[in-house]
Amino acid sequence: MNDKKRMGRRGFLKTSAALSAGAGLARSIEERNLFAHAAANDETNGVKPEETLPKGKLGGHEVSRLIAGGNLLSGHAHSRDLIYVSSFIRNYHTDEKICETFELCEQHGINTVQIRVDEHTMRVISKYLHEWGGNIKWMAQIINIPRDIDWALENGAMALYYQGVQSDRAVEEDRLEDIDAALTSMKMHGVPAGVGAHKLRTIKVCEETGMGADFYMKTMHPHTYWSSEHEEPRNFFSVFDQEPDELLEFIGTVEKPWIGFKVLAAGAIHPEEGFKYAFENGADFIDVGMFDFQVPQNARIAREVLNGGLQRDRPWMA
Repeated sequence: MNDKKRMGRRGFLKTSAALSAGAGLARSIEERNLFAHAAANDETNGVKPEETLPKGKLGGHEVSRLIAGGNLLSGHAHSRDLIYVSSFIRNYHTDEKICETFELCEQHGINTVQIRVDEHTMRVISKYLHEWGGNIKWMAQIINIPRDIDWALENGAMALYYQGVQSDRAVEEDRLEDIDAALTSMKMHGVPAGVGAHKLRTIKVCEETGMGADFYMKTMHPHTYWSSEHEEPRNFFSVFDQEPDELLEFIGTVEKPWIGFKVLAAGAIHPEEGFKYAFENGADFIDVGMFDFQVPQNARIAREVLNGGLQRDRPWMA
């Protein structure tokens, strides 16, 4: 990959194993499990680079049904009560590492990434597209209007959406004009314009009032992991889709592209389960944050799920 100087995962595993053995160190159960899992999924885990993923249409763009999420690349992570994770992510994701991750995505058929709009992300996406010669498409998370819209389009964003926190808050505080103004500002540039949400009520209100969103992004996952059932705290930071059954009933009534995000509940659900759940229950695309070393496996799993005979009732809307 552009002859960048770095140590691959296989080299890391071998070096780490050698150092541990040479020093006579006994690994904990957690360490043994981690290394065994990493070794089992070493390198591409059977994925051939340049294989394509199934795609759908968003506006006039062909978009891989698996979209790379942007939180990790921006140094943000929902880590429940692990206080070191966000610091680790920010230190891990140097500009070069992010560009490497984009490159891996393209090699494994993920042709689109979703990122927020700030000085850091705009610098990196510009570097990847103009210095690395990358071709990845990207969709922008919009918060500040019109600044984020202008900045995103100047850097080649192919789609825009109003961030879920902003949309949810606008509905809660009966400020629907904020969502309407955001959509109007985004749509005037001729690109697909969507609304994000963590709460199903937000999207229901948008549909009921005819806001005119071109697509929706919504948290979407089952409650099959331990912290989803934990009494304290059962909140936004442990359960991102509060009403999965109601969502699955409603999604079939929406004839617009639907992007599911937090489909792995911030890492608590295995991709094989989370991907299948989202696609079988109506998502047209899924937005998944991933480290570079997770890209090959996630692309393989998405490809197998999509090509494996989905039990899906909702027609593809993209």
